[in-house]
Amino acid sequence: MTTKKARETLPQHPMETLLRSERLPHIWCSGCGIGTVLGSVMAAIQKSGYDQDKIAVVSGIGCTARMAGYIRLDSFHTTHGRAIPFATGLKLARPEIKVLVISGDGDLLAIGGNHFIHAARRNIDITVICVNNLNYGMTGGQLGPSTPFGAKTTTSNSGCPEEPFNFCYLASACGAVYVARWTTLHIRRVTNSITEAMQKRGFGFVEVLAPCPTSFGRRNKIGNALDTLKFYHERSVIRNDIDPKDAPMDFSSHIVLGKFVDTERPTFIDNYQQACRGQMSDWPDIGSKVTPGNQAGQ
Repeated sequence: MTTKKARETLPQHPMETLLRSERLPHIWCSGCGIGTVLGSVMAAIQKSGYDQDKIAVVSGIGCTARMAGYIRLDSFHTTHGRAIPFATGLKLARPEIKVLVISGDGDLLAIGGNHFIHAARRNIDITVICVNNLNYGMTGGQLGPSTPFGAKTTTSNSGCPEEPFNFCYLASACGAVYVARWTTLHIRRVTNSITEAMQKRGFGFVEVLAPCPTSFGRRNKIGNALDTLKFYHERSVIRNDIDPKDAPMDFSSHIVLGKFVDTERPTFIDNYQQACRGQMSDWPDIGSKVTPGNQAGQ
């Protein structure tokens, strides 16, 4: 065993200031991609230049959600599907804080799907990182909203009969100002996208496809984590700046990756402050265009 004195002489890990090493070893399965994304998140935090005392991490429930417990920042491990409401409340109470939401596809876009839609619509100033492992990994490998058509899970033994969500298209359609999709094979691009999303004002969304060898990979005969990365390498096509509706994840053909949206619009707080101050001159006067001759039913 390594003694305390020997540990003190070991070189410091480059992420030591952000990693709660006293909580290691982590709970994730061998080959799971979430640890890779954790490293990317910490690298992005360092790269972003934000004061670490001004960053908070919020997560829900699931394999990915446990990430919040390993980051040495103010962190909130909340209820299932409710990470975004907690993050919204935190942002409204403390607007100066940079809020990261990190959770899985099931937590964010199945159980928490309605919250995701309205946070993007309102342009809440938070950065949402979705680790997509294509199933409910923690609770037994059940069918999820991202499970590919025909894929086998514990609740779809004969193959998934449902078309999966295109999360990036959903985020864009709802009003997100930053939208990107990568895999754990493209880890430098993941880091860059998380950094960019953090530096923007408004709702940013970064989707990261990650291996789940224990639940998803085994049932679909993909193999181990290395085999999954090879699969990503063979099937991935990078197409930046395209409309996300043209960025499908057809696992039988190809997976479209890239940075799809990078735009600007007022945040919820901007609009709320305008309303509170009565500065609504630039907003449409809805009632002014209603005349007796064009009322409904006449």
